[in-house]
Amino acid sequence: MIGPSTPASEIAVACGALGPSLVTATACASGSTAVAVARDLLTSGQCDIVLAGGTEACNTPLIATGFAQLGALSTRCDDPSTASRPFDRTRDGFVLGEAAAVLVLERARDAAACGRKPRALFAGCGSATDAHHPTAPHPEGRGVKEAIRAALADAALTHQDVDHVNAHGTSTLRGDAIEADAISTVLPGGPFVTSTKGALSHSLGAAGAVEAALTVLSLQHSLIPPTANLESPDPAFDLNLVTKAAANERINAALSTSVGFGWPQRRPGIPHPLTAPREQ
Repeated sequence: MIGPSTPASEIAVACGALGPSLVTATACASGSTAVAVARDLLTSGQCDIVLAGGTEACNTPLIATGFAQLGALSTRCDDPSTASRPFDRTRDGFVLGEAAAVLVLERARDAAACGRKPRALFAGCGSATDAHHPTAPHPEGRGVKEAIRAALADAALTHQDVDHVNAHGTSTLRGDAIEADAISTVLPGGPFVTSTKGALSHSLGAAGAVEAALTVLSLQHSLIPPTANLESPDPAFDLNLVTKAAANERINAALSTSVGFGWPQRRPGIPHPLTAPREQ
């Protein structure tokens, strides 16, 4: 019941899916990585239709204690409903949440042949590792910036084409600051930015899939949800944040960003597993 492959296996059995069945593990970016892998399975011809998403049930004492020890959780206890405050100057950490989301992906020509109208076109994706610290982001947001640039290049888009960003925006002090800098640097011009974690909290491995689905809905309905609890945007951020009410805007291209914890930190004196000398 606790095997990492269990969610994919259960879905495969329920749906009678006979193609590749696998689980991605890139921490809080796992849901987004799953959708990206699905695109690769389609373009390579291994699959005709792919169910891709993420699920997480993390509200346990052990998980909560671990994140609390890292100083990652909000300590705002007077009104828990306002504790998650992405990009707000008073943010102090994220709130653990549980969620699941699954997207159905197929090639455009196959959908057209079957008379199905797609909700959105998956134009491109990008990923990167900043190789800096197991939990702290690189001070200059190296990995986030490179991932956004890679996604734009893969989609053959420029920064001017992006109208909306569904940001990772967890409500942590450093995380939001690094992501805000990355977005304003790589996407100058002010695309509409929102973080749905203000309303939905942080569902860790499921978050990327949930936010990908919400980004599709924004494209479909030309509606960008506001960032809940964002009352005083951090003045240090050069972002066009959606606050208070949803924005009714035509969106031609949108970007969903996900950021996860990195490589485990090595202890002094212990060789890196990839560089350890071979036994003679």
